[in-house]
Amino acid sequence: MNFRHAKTFLLGAIALGFLASLLAAKINPYWLFILYDIGISIIMAVSLNLINGYTGQFSLGHAGFMAVGAYTSAVITNQFGDLNFFAANGIFAVALLAGGLAAALAGLLVGIPSLRLRGDYLAIVTLGFGEIIRVILQNMDQVGGARGLSVMHGWTNLFWTFGLAAVTVYVVASLVNSTYGRGFIAVHDDEVAAEAMGINTTKYKVTAFVIGAFFAGLAGGLYAHSKQFITPGGFGFMQSIAIVVMVILGGMGNTVGVIIAAILLTLLPEFLRPIAEYRMIIYSLLLIILMLTRPQGLFSLRKSLSAK
Repeated sequence: MNFRHAKTFLLGAIALGFLASLLAAKINPYWLFILYDIGISIIMAVSLNLINGYTGQFSLGHAGFMAVGAYTSAVITNQFGDLNFFAANGIFAVALLAGGLAAALAGLLVGIPSLRLRGDYLAIVTLGFGEIIRVILQNMDQVGGARGLSVMHGWTNLFWTFGLAAVTVYVVASLVNSTYGRGFIAVHDDEVAAEAMGINTTKYKVTAFVIGAFFAGLAGGLYAHSKQFITPGGFGFMQSIAIVVMVILGGMGNTVGVIIAAILLTLLPEFLRPIAEYRMIIYSLLLIILMLTRPQGLFSLRKSLSAK
C-alpha cells in the first residue's frame, strides 16, 4: 500500500466509521461487537506487521503491549463517573493516548536489551516478556489481579475503532514508504549488509518495536472499553499467536493482505459457531491447509520488499 492509497484509506475509513457510528443503534449488538473486534484485530495485525513483516523480526509478545494499553486506559477512565458526550470523548482520547504511550515505553524497555538478538532468540525473549506482563497483572491487586478489572465505561464505538484502525494503516504505510522507512526494509532484507552500509540496525528495530507497541496499546484501550471487563488471561500467549497468524496468512510485509486476513480470521470462528464442538478443530485444519498451500500468505500480490 503506497502513500496515496494509505491516505485514501484513512479518509474513507474515518468517514465510514463516523457514518456507521450514527447508525450503530440499528445494528444488532452481537454484530456490533464483532465489528469492534475486527477493527481491533486490524490495528494489532498491521502494527505487528511493521515488526515481523517489514523489519523482519519475530515478536511473540504483542499481546503484552495490548495488555499494558488496556489496563492503563481502564485505570484512567475508571476515575471518572458519568460525563457528557464531549467530556467523555476527551477523557477517552487521553486514556487511549496514555495507554499507547505506556505500551510504547514497555516496547522501548524490552527492545533496547533484546533487539540485538535475532530469530528464535528474539522470539523467545518477546514471548517471555508477554508472559511476565501477564503474571505481573495477575498479582497486582490494584488492578483486580487474577479476578480481572471491571471497566466502568463502554466508550468504544465504530468511529474510534475504525478511525484508529485507519490511522494505524496510514502511519505504517507512510512510514515504510518514506526515506526513513527504507531502513526497516534494509534490515529485513539483509541485516548484516545493512550494518556494513552504516545503518544502525538496532535503532531501526527498536523504532519498529516502539511504534508497533504504541498502536497495540491503543488497540488494548479499545478492547478494554468494548468488553468492559478484562483479565490477564485475555492477553496470554494464544492471543499473540492469533495476531501472528493474521500477519503470516495475510503475507509478511503486505499491509492490504494483513487487513483482509485480520477480517477473515475474526469472522471465521463466528461462522463456525453452529458446529461449536468441532469449531476449533476445523479452524485449526483450515490454518494448516493454508500454511501448506500458501506459505507466502493468502495475498502475495505485491512485489518483494526490496523491489518496492
